[in-house]
Amino acid sequence: MTVAVTAASGKLGRLVVEALLAAGERPVAIVRDPRKVADLAARGADVRQASYDDPAALDAALAGVDRVLLISGNEFGARITQHTNVIRAAERAGVALLAYTSIPRADSNAMVLAAEHRGTEEVLASASVPTVLLRNSWYWENYGGAVAHAAQSGVLHGAMAGGRVSGAARADYAEAAARVLTGEGHEGRVYELGGDAALTGADLAAAVAEAAGAEVRYADLAQDDYAAALRAAGLDDQSAAVLADADARIGEGLLEVNSGDLGKILGRPTTPAATVFAQFLPEASLQA
Repeated sequence: MTVAVTAASGKLGRLVVEALLAAGERPVAIVRDPRKVADLAARGADVRQASYDDPAALDAALAGVDRVLLISGNEFGARITQHTNVIRAAERAGVALLAYTSIPRADSNAMVLAAEHRGTEEVLASASVPTVLLRNSWYWENYGGAVAHAAQSGVLHGAMAGGRVSGAARADYAEAAARVLTGEGHEGRVYELGGDAALTGADLAAAVAEAAGAEVRYADLAQDDYAAALRAAGLDDQSAAVLADADARIGEGLLEVNSGDLGKILGRPTTPAATVFAQFLPEASLQA
């Protein structure tokens, strides 16, 4: 069985390839720039070059592939077209399973981030290949910059009001994807994936405090004010607006996942937020 991972040089894709290698597989790593995954090639990955915008290259990259993980792209406004290119190439290749990294409750989720996931899922619904949806909730790593700032300032800002977010480590989602890609009985399934703990803003601040060994409190802002704070921190207008929208939608419960699917697939507890947050803090600031 040959398993392919798209966007294999990205943060999630690389972790999926590493999980597959650790499981004894020889995965196909599909990337735009093979130089970025020379280390994975040295460890046994079959590196093939293709972009989401190049159907011919995708056909070549998926030749002989049995199962493929389509990792959602990051070019807002172009993602449905790009994802469709991969789906059609998978159909032409006759793959036995196509997995897609989506977002919780994509069919009804009102987050700005969800729109192109919903559109991609609609394309998948009529695809001629068996599919499985991996609807990933938030990555704890998404808070990396905020964690470092909060540890210094003592304040973690957000706009999630009293909402909860079921985050997990990126490596948790990657391992789950690798297990689905190499397992059986996943065709047609929709997995709502999130961590074991659903955290409020105050809980997130407490996790930062635990990681940093310092007092940190949560301060809730209006969505527009939070977007302004993100811009002041260096984010571009679009990224700030999207992240502020996501935080506000967390306040509506749209990234709270109670299915337990992630832990069931992993067969272990998911990684606590404080464990992930610690990697974003200077070693000298950590508790002994």
